[in-house]
Amino acid sequence: MLFSLSVILCTTSAWLLWQVREHRAFVARARQASQGPDQTRDPEPLLTLQVLDPIALARRESRSARVLADKLPEVVIKLAYQGVMKELEKEMKGRKIPVTIQLEYR
Repeated sequence: MLFSLSVILCTTSAWLLWQVREHRAFVARARQASQGPDQTRDPEPLLTLQVLDPIALARRESRSARVLADKLPEVVIKLAYQGVMKELEKEMKGRKIPVTIQLEYR
């Protein structure tokens, strides 16, 4: 009885050790495959802008936002960001700086 339990435990331990080694090899191969083309170029800088208080901005800039801010804050926040995007794009075009402006949700 004790011998069979020892054999089962040794077999299970050996199998787990083999699985760990296989997993490490898989991760190493995946890292090598993913770093191929990306190592040949420098990382691109990306500018992130966050409006710290979009509802206050919208209330300050728009009469309708003052009314909607309490009832539909998500809509007011979206409109505030769209307004900021339009102003940034207008300023960049005025200075002849080509940009791509996107709104991302995280």
